[in-house]
Amino acid sequence: MSAGNGLLQELLAVATEAAAAGAAVLQGRPEGALAASNKASDSDWVTEFDVAAEKAVRAVLAERRPHDSVTGEELGTTVAEGSSGVRWSVDPLDGTTNFIRDIAYYCTSVAAVTEDGEWLAGVVQAPVLGRRYWAVRGGGAWCESRSGVRRLTGPEPGRRGKILATGLSYDPATRVGQYRQLPRLMEGFGDLRRLGSAALDLCLVADGTHDAYIERGLNEHDFAAGALIAEEAGAAVWRPVLDPSLPEEERDEQRLNSWLMACAPDLEARLREAVR
Repeated sequence: MSAGNGLLQELLAVATEAAAAGAAVLQGRPEGALAASNKASDSDWVTEFDVAAEKAVRAVLAERRPHDSVTGEELGTTVAEGSSGVRWSVDPLDGTTNFIRDIAYYCTSVAAVTEDGEWLAGVVQAPVLGRRYWAVRGGGAWCESRSGVRRLTGPEPGRRGKILATGLSYDPATRVGQYRQLPRLMEGFGDLRRLGSAALDLCLVADGTHDAYIERGLNEHDFAAGALIAEEAGAAVWRPVLDPSLPEEERDEQRLNSWLMACAPDLEARLREAVR
């Protein structure tokens, strides 16, 4: 499908409203312990807030764009009748472990994509940080914070003391492989960050805080909005190519062996070589 400026601005407005609805749920986090349960591993958590935030996001999408399909981390995929050709990829709470432990790096991420895989609009809202990042295809990347609104231009090429951000898989075997690759990835970098939210790590590449972010084994909802924001800020972005038609076991294997990368353009060739 061809996305004109009118559609892009509509999708951005809907994504903004939906991300705000999810972030408002997260702002209701109480002091003290939270009701949480494990998913696939002892470190992979879900709380009642993940589900409530996704329901809040979906309510906005259903009201504003009833003919769009939706894929969410917690509630799966809903295929709309008479599909518009637009699908939403939703991570209602990216950084759940941070949320449980009251660490500020968590957010709601909402992005729209065509049936052909072209990402059109994305919003990442981090309630505790007081930041909202957004982008539309061809319209640049932006951040609104307590100090105002600014256009994002990505990391500074050739900067000294470069910072690499990454994450570690919940899958033990994949994590061991990541440890082994880390020394090679770190060549040319002065320090490492592991913040626990892929969406925010990508946004921090977009705003120039990180020089690069690379991670293996991500789901689409983890990078959907953040990768578009980093790309529109001028970063080089390498998305995983994931085939949803594969059986679950093969799909998981494909995901666990796929890399997501966003970086200053002058670092792209080096990082691609490091993960071959």
